[in-house]
Amino acid sequence: MIEIERKFLLKSDTYKKEAVSQERIVQGFLNTHEERTVRVRINGDFAYLTIKGKSNESGTSRFEWEKEISLNEAEALLLLCEEGIIKKTRYIVPKGQHIFEIDEFHGANEGLVIAEIELNNEDETYEQPDWLGDEVTGDIIYYNSQLSKNPFKTW
Repeated sequence: MIEIERKFLLKSDTYKKEAVSQERIVQGFLNTHEERTVRVRINGDFAYLTIKGKSNESGTSRFEWEKEISLNEAEALLLLCEEGIIKKTRYIVPKGQHIFEIDEFHGANEGLVIAEIELNNEDETYEQPDWLGDEVTGDIIYYNSQLSKNPFKTW
């Protein structure tokens, strides 16, 4: 239940040519405390309730618990969320033995694109595609919970 991931900005949109799928995501936060976040997400035809703990010092690892819920439950919970619903398109891009999930944000976060890669350990090596830009792992302003409060368009 420990999530290990790294986050990056992108240099270009050439990742779209390599994407094997894309889905619309709508998510809100029931709680955005610095020690934990509680998120409701609708991802295509599926919905999830997710609890994430505080990140370690490097921002690479943190506790994550996720449970699939019904779409009706998710829609009802989204009505209870804090202000700042996140809307984005997620592109799935396989690279070597890994998968990059690339989020293109909409609405108040329009213009922001972030790539994430989940790893099995913090020191794991992975292929770094040409479109990968600056690493923002651990930079809290790029956490979705913070983007809901302080959208990219206001920076």
